[in-house]
Amino acid sequence: MAAINRDPMTAPHRTRNDALLAAGWAVVATVLALLGGDGRRPDALGWTLLLAAHVPLVWRRHRPLLVLVAVMVCIAPYHALENNHAAPIFATMVVLYTVAATGTVRRTLLTGAAVLGVTLLLNALTNPDGTLELLRISGWVFAFLFCGIDVRYYRQYFAAVVERAERAERTREEEARRRVAEERLRIARDLHDLLAHSITLIGVQTSVAAHVLAADPERLDRATIAKALDDIAETCRTARGEVRGTLEVLREQGVAGETRGPLPGLDGLPDLVEAARLAGARVESDVRVREAPPAVGAAAFRIVQEALTNAVRHAGPEPAVRVALYEEMGALRLSVADDGRAAPSAQSPGYGLVGMRERARSVGGTLDAGPRDEGGFEVSAVLPTGTGPTTGTGPTTGTGTPTGTGTPTGTGTPTGSGVPEESRAYVGTGREGER
Repeated sequence: MAAINRDPMTAPHRTRNDALLAAGWAVVATVLALLGGDGRRPDALGWTLLLAAHVPLVWRRHRPLLVLVAVMVCIAPYHALENNHAAPIFATMVVLYTVAATGTVRRTLLTGAAVLGVTLLLNALTNPDGTLELLRISGWVFAFLFCGIDVRYYRQYFAAVVERAERAERTREEEARRRVAEERLRIARDLHDLLAHSITLIGVQTSVAAHVLAADPERLDRATIAKALDDIAETCRTARGEVRGTLEVLREQGVAGETRGPLPGLDGLPDLVEAARLAGARVESDVRVREAPPAVGAAAFRIVQEALTNAVRHAGPEPAVRVALYEEMGALRLSVADDGRAAPSAQSPGYGLVGMRERARSVGGTLDAGPRDEGGFEVSAVLPTGTGPTTGTGPTTGTGTPTGTGTPTGTGTPTGSGVPEESRAYVGTGREGER
């Protein structure tokens, strides 16, 4: 079956194997010629023509048509001399089978017609009354030709099955690699958001405690220090719990039917706002949505978390931050804007904005981030919820009035963040690289 399934033109050692085959058929032809039968025993010329007809079989797979012509050139005079007609039949049928198995159906049919034409001509010259002999010869010719055609189609079918199986295997491997890459990116985003948020809050709270200790050691405000340390401990406990949940997902991701556990959602936004207030930010929250699809809610939670973290880190002491979240025309629209009173900084580029855009794209949404005309920095996003029609226009203001292509602000004035992100120039605030 391996020999039948394999393409004869690419089989290993095909010339050597064909040489052995030609030698074997030559021995069989010699035995049939010595045993006698239909026709006389070959003389010297007959033996020469008979054995010479088997020599081209060595190259039958390289040049099947030329080999057929060479074999017919030797066999035609052999039969015309009334030598044993059964002896060369195997050489003829082997080369006919090779032509059919390695060529097209049209070439095979034309070859069969040519062979039968030569056979009819020779039979008419040597044996005009041999109608039965002619039918017998024609039957063998057609049998080997159609056998070669059938084997050729079977090989094509087998090759197609193998190719489909290999393509399916490659597709499975590519899908597995894609899923692994997506999971790694998701975990990287979660860890970035979690650690950046927690470490920022811990840094701010530690600075408060250090400031109280250094400001007036004689009049130590123990209550303020104790509150700052308690806030640090609470932030550490929260971060530790989220890191533990992420690590549990990594440990159990190979278990069939494993679930990732509850995703952070909109119900966690009050905790983010409260944590930002504890860090010194003056946060105004306008959240009008309480429920959203899990994936959309998780994306909104992480975007707000990262935006608040950036505001606490880069917007200066006690920044004014406004968080707006509402649903309109089948999309969840959010905005986090600060007053941006930080001094210019030369921080190296971070992954905050990149991660927020990836989260928005993961649920089919868009995100814009950049400086505001009236000062400060704003992050706005549109996240489809699949509950109604969405449009390409920007979000409305905090009062629900459409603003065209602007983003939500506290005054309803367009901020220009509807400009494509590729052409936005995030300069002038000193906080874009770190974000």
